[in-house]
Amino acid sequence: MTRAYVGLGANLGDPHATLANAFQALAGLPATTLADRSSLYSSAPLAADGPDFLNAVAALDTALDAPALLAALQAIELAHGRERPYRNAPRTLDLDLLLHGDQRIDGAALTVPHPRMCGRAFVLLPLHEIAPDLVLPDGTAVADLLAAVSEQRIRRTL
Repeated sequence: MTRAYVGLGANLGDPHATLANAFQALAGLPATTLADRSSLYSSAPLAADGPDFLNAVAALDTALDAPALLAALQAIELAHGRERPYRNAPRTLDLDLLLHGDQRIDGAALTVPHPRMCGRAFVLLPLHEIAPDLVLPDGTAVADLLAAVSEQRIRRTL
C-alpha cells in the first residue's frame, strides 16, 4: 500500500455536500482506504474569479498506481458534474493528486508531486493538519512551506 494525498476543492453548487460525497467516493475506491481527512477550509480563489472555495485534503492508503488513482479521481469529478471550460474556472469538484508515496512523476497527463501545491495555502494547511511531519520527495518539510503562503486568505470552517 502507498500513502497518497488528494486535495479536494469545490466552489459551485453545495460545496459542503459535494466534499462529503467526495470523501465517501474516495473511501469506496478499489484497493484503497481513506486513512485520514482534514477539516474543511474556506479560501479565496487563486488566479481565478468566482465564489470562495471549500477545500480539504484526504490521506489514502492505496494499492492503485498513480495513473490509476488519477483516473479514479477524474471519474469522481465527472460524476459530480465537473467541467473544464477554461483554466482555473469555478468548479463543482476538483480532486488533485498531490503526492503518491515518494514518487516523482513528470508526464504529460500527470505530475507528482502536484506542481503548484507548495504555493497554495488551501493545500498546505489541510495537508499539514493531517500530516504535520510530512516531508516532500525533494526533502522539503510541509511545515517549512507555510510561512510563504501566510498572506493567502483562508480559514478553517469545520
